[in-house]
Amino acid sequence: MPDLRCVTIACPVCGGNFPLSGRRTYCSDACRALAYRRRHDIGGILPVTVPGSKSHRGFTVYECRCCGERSLGEQRCLECNAFMARVGIGGYCPSCDEPISITDLLGEELTQARK
Repeated sequence: MPDLRCVTIACPVCGGNFPLSGRRTYCSDACRALAYRRRHDIGGILPVTVPGSKSHRGFTVYECRCCGERSLGEQRCLECNAFMARVGIGGYCPSCDEPISITDLLGEELTQARK
């Protein structure tokens, strides 16, 4: 029977060799944590997080379902006097000064708050 203390396996994260020990897959806790972060990554874009204690209304973009008018922080359309639908977190566009959401800029659905 071979001596198992001399058997090494390669770490899937860093490629370094380490001695076989039980069901261990990674050479260190740092490599294990990095592998976890890579598995749960959302395409290299960090999720947008908003502090839970602050009001979200001031930086939320709303859009009127009737006329398509957008507003930042105002939930009622000034033209139709109807309530608008929430588009997402955003601000004013620096070039055209129109309300725009982060989702519009990146073209991807982002998580607004981590749970």
